[in-house]
Amino acid sequence: MPPEAAPLIGRWIDYFKCEFKISRSRDSKFGDYRPPFGGKGHRISVNFNLNPYAFLVTTVHEFAHLHTWNEHKDKAKPHGVEWKNNFKRMMQPFFDKDVFPADIKNAITKYLNNPAASSCSDLNLYRSLRRYDPPKEDVFSVEKVPFKALFKLKDGRVFRKEEKLRKRYKCVEIATRRIYLFSPVAEVELVGE
Repeated sequence: MPPEAAPLIGRWIDYFKCEFKISRSRDSKFGDYRPPFGGKGHRISVNFNLNPYAFLVTTVHEFAHLHTWNEHKDKAKPHGVEWKNNFKRMMQPFFDKDVFPADIKNAITKYLNNPAASSCSDLNLYRSLRRYDPPKEDVFSVEKVPFKALFKLKDGRVFRKEEKLRKRYKCVEIATRRIYLFSPVAEVELVGE
């Protein structure tokens, strides 16, 4: 995370008596919060491979869950109004310290008008955060793949990109001819004909 953010996150870990783990990379999520259960206290994990700004946004997201659980237990929805208010409030100190570059700060400000379950669901914020990732050789987002070009997923399945339908791209799996909808920011690898 950005060095100037670390002292506050350290205080939160102590104050909330939270087990904070840096975890392996997970494709399905950037971070996770678990409430106290079975003799264990609050637990937060954040993927190790996030850039410093994505790591911080994810960490604050998960601490907002913890804070909301402390206030409301299981009476509040996971990404309901209580969580949204806590997330906004808990992001403020990092704005005050000017931790984020201008493009990320602007994207977070827009996102905070109605934060979603994941920073990935806000394409503007997700794109802003990804600009600070180290370059990945041979990896493209679906939106950057040329029309009718072939691409493959990590599992080896091959698709052909078709037209955009509102927010997602229609893609045809070559082996099965089944149609799938892809997020514009899904990471794929181009393949030859």
